[in-house]
Amino acid sequence: DYPHRKRGYDHDLYPWTMLHERKPVAWPDGRSVAVWVCIDLEWFPITPEDKPFRAPGHMQTPYPDYRHYTSREYGTRVGFYRLLDALAKAGVKASVAANSAVAERYPEVIADIMAAGHEIIAHSTDMNGTIATGLDEADEKALIDGALGVLERVSGVRPRGWLSIARSQSWNTVRLLKAAGVDYCCDWVNDELPWRFNNGLINLPLNHELSDRQIITVQQQSADSYVQQMKDAFDWLAREAKQTGGGRMLPLNVTPYILGLPYRIDAFERLLLDLAGRPGAWFARGDQIIDAWATQQG
Repeated sequence: DYPHRKRGYDHDLYPWTMLHERKPVAWPDGRSVAVWVCIDLEWFPITPEDKPFRAPGHMQTPYPDYRHYTSREYGTRVGFYRLLDALAKAGVKASVAANSAVAERYPEVIADIMAAGHEIIAHSTDMNGTIATGLDEADEKALIDGALGVLERVSGVRPRGWLSIARSQSWNTVRLLKAAGVDYCCDWVNDELPWRFNNGLINLPLNHELSDRQIITVQQQSADSYVQQMKDAFDWLAREAKQTGGGRMLPLNVTPYILGLPYRIDAFERLLLDLAGRPGAWFARGDQIIDAWATQQG
């Protein structure tokens, strides 16, 4: 008797379509796979908040949890710059999903991101800035507007993209993001190509199963295993693109305090150089991917 039950999902946020039913997308220069590097640049308050929920990766042991706090800070102080160097060596541009607290505390990091030609997308205020149903709509709006405003002020460019902490949204988020002028979000992982909500907001899927956090930290696999899995994923997508005549997308969601460690960064550098040398690979920022897609799909 549920009134919204129908084909697809039980909501009206976007129409249901399967990948094979859609018009094929063609990436620039005939490339078959868009490779999207998205770096999570996060600032963890030393005291975590559990409402609406505690963010993944947050402090674990009783306050003050200096061990986890400083390991996260290592990502900004050391690991992130190793990732920037790896991107530069491969000639790759990326999207950096930054907490606005990073911009407030370390504006020089934001300046270095912009100088290297990377894109900044908003990743909430800090890692206490989680969103879920039950968060007051006015508070959620203030969180979204505040994060976008700080990042725009420090970087000089208003972010076009949004990544929620833990990819979590409320029933209001899609509407609030659109009202704030955001062009795309990265929270819905139900596809491998961009798609559009009914209100015009685009979703660019950032599959957490392909992230370094999931593979290395949660599953406890090695950096070499992560690299091999990304290569395998690229090979599969390239074959699929050839068979169907439509481009595919491979997101590489990486974390400075995970892959930026000295015994892992070499594997990530090798992955970027390997993929960048493949004729079918199109490394692109998130804004470039959605623009290329939107010109063809409407």
